[in-house]
Amino acid sequence: MSDEMGNNSVHENGSDQDQSYAVDIYPLSNYYFGSKDAIPFKDETLADRLLRMKSNYAAHGLRTCVEAVILVELFKHPHLLLLQIRNSIFKLPGGRLRPGESDIDGLKRKLTRKLSLNGDGNEIGWEVGECLGMWWKPDFETLLFPYLPPNVKRPKECTKLFLVKLPVSRKFIVPKNLKLLAVPLCQIHENHKTYGPIIPGVPQLLSKFSFNIVDS
Repeated sequence: MSDEMGNNSVHENGSDQDQSYAVDIYPLSNYYFGSKDAIPFKDETLADRLLRMKSNYAAHGLRTCVEAVILVELFKHPHLLLLQIRNSIFKLPGGRLRPGESDIDGLKRKLTRKLSLNGDGNEIGWEVGECLGMWWKPDFETLLFPYLPPNVKRPKECTKLFLVKLPVSRKFIVPKNLKLLAVPLCQIHENHKTYGPIIPGVPQLLSKFSFNIVDS
């Protein structure tokens, strides 16, 4: 009898765990997409950018960026929302934290700035979930790594990815100089040439989740 109870307990716990890893995603057609005034971009050379990063590091220390993994459904397949800059560069919605700003507050602020009408990120009601992964930049000129090398004591940048769950419907208001695209996960997977070092790893980070596609 004790073995049966133990087996039932394991089964029940496993069921609860499976439910906690289920993500509801809604059809792309549920969402409205509009535009607003363009946001300024820094038009700088690589040398200028490195100089700016070194100056910021000297003043504030580790640079922390937070980015959102937002999913929608199209053709019965999960799609990831990406921002496209200058018709060439793809990025997850998000950006750099201000000094002393928390990950969640900073991500909500950035999402509001880039995906909503101007306002308080808390008022918009972004549901920021768990941190899916972290990437590290050991030096100013190196690529990002999905781990912190043990010999690196003073990393220069950390990028954190958070799952952000959407409601049934929402208005996305995007700056005119950005494009918001829904890209299928199968197209992103390991496509480093198009999407860079971080985005192609998102499908693997999502592998522990089951997708519950909710029809409108």
